[in-house]
Amino acid sequence: MFTGIILALGKITAIERQCGDFTLTVDTGKLSLDGVQRGDSIAVNGVCLTAVELGGRYFCADVSNETWSCTTLSHATVGTPVNLELALTPTTRLGGHLVSGHVDGMGHVVEKKTDARSVRLTVATPIELSKYIAEKGSVCIDGISLTVNAVEGNRFGVNIVPHTLQETTLGGITVGAKVNLEVDILARYLERLMQGETAQNQHGGVTEAFLRNSGFF
Repeated sequence: MFTGIILALGKITAIERQCGDFTLTVDTGKLSLDGVQRGDSIAVNGVCLTAVELGGRYFCADVSNETWSCTTLSHATVGTPVNLELALTPTTRLGGHLVSGHVDGMGHVVEKKTDARSVRLTVATPIELSKYIAEKGSVCIDGISLTVNAVEGNRFGVNIVPHTLQETTLGGITVGAKVNLEVDILARYLERLMQGETAQNQHGGVTEAFLRNSGFF
């Protein structure tokens, strides 16, 4: 698990094909790997990856075809900057929200405008993810925990403060850029819980009949 509070800005230094999938080498920049062991999880642009090799200021991670096809790692090249976060420890401050590192889908930036020292972004999401994003709720963009300012259809807006602009990839993001999205994990579990027994039926869901039977009317 992660919190979405980025610890360092790194960059991809190698992408190698390995028997049908990929291995990434990531320069960790100012992020210290002291205490990190082989097999530990590291979030790279919000994607939870397992470190299979560690150096003083780099690590290597295998990337499956599933992860490659479902995240923006497939668009990365050597030199691409990435947001890095180490997995939670029992003493870590929960400065953001609970993030699993399991990307739900890719969105893209449709608007970028300055607001004093901040930047406001509007991001378009896949239709199927829009129901999980709520105004003043949390969302994870490229591994960064952010508060949703506004929602309209399948688009939502976020405000990026100067510190985040300086310390993450959002400082250089442009309109049209693809981003990894992870919705609030609580929204997903709440949906499943409300389905109740109908969760076993692929045609089930939260319907008026279900709400009546559950005592909401």
